[in-house]
Amino acid sequence: MSKQIQQGPESIYDFTVKDAEGKSVNLSIYKGKVLLIVNVASKCGLTNSNYTELNQLYEKYKDQGLEILAFPCNQFGEEEPGSNEQILEFVCTRFKSEFPVFDKIDVNGENAAPLYKFLKSGKWGIFGDDIQWNFGKFLVDKNGKIVDRYYPTTSPLTVENDVKKLLEVS
Repeated sequence: MSKQIQQGPESIYDFTVKDAEGKSVNLSIYKGKVLLIVNVASKCGLTNSNYTELNQLYEKYKDQGLEILAFPCNQFGEEEPGSNEQILEFVCTRFKSEFPVFDKIDVNGENAAPLYKFLKSGKWGIFGDDIQWNFGKFLVDKNGKIVDRYYPTTSPLTVENDVKKLLEVS
């Protein structure tokens, strides 16, 4: 008798998440795209610069295969207190963002979303496991594998060269 060995997720494509409207989204729909996954907040000191630069990156590379996935989180200074509807209105009205915004989640602790538990499970050295603050960023290649992790204070535009390298590889 052989036993089935339960294996954990191998890529982000093994996850289904909820979008900001409550619909299930299997992340495998992003196969073949380079992803920048970001935990976002509306009332953070980093909000204006990050949303502005994320929009610039998205506008420049969306047609070449970049997708930015925004996950609102209220775990840091309660800087994302609104409902999903309020968050969507803020992001779309104030910043005219076109990238997908998902359901508000926890990124740390025992209630952390499974996707974030997976994202944080890499060997990140000085980062440790926990997300430090709003606008932590994970870069994911076209195969759903996590390539790099960036501090919340890392400007999205400084990630541009890493994004370009991944977009060139087929």
